[in-house]
Amino acid sequence: MLMSERVIEPLQAQGKTVVIPPKRNRKNPRDYDLDLYKARHLIENFFAKLKQYQAMPTAGYAYATRYDKRAINFLGAIYLAASVIWLN
Repeated sequence: MLMSERVIEPLQAQGKTVVIPPKRNRKNPRDYDLDLYKARHLIENFFAKLKQYQAMPTAGYAYATRYDKRAINFLGAIYLAASVIWLN
């Protein structure tokens, strides 16, 4: 049994949907949801771009301040980074 089958079969038994496509050289390709895969891919790419902004200084300082620990300030930085990504 392939490693992917050992992971996928128990998940399918629980009613989960397979999103990752099979390898192209499989003799018996399994089905997957192409639209769901495309949406998952977009979300993963967005988070990869968002990670580039994780060291973004706030309030003009090059180091993190105690204000960065507040959820509202952190969320504001996320909104700012997401806006920059969306505008590019």
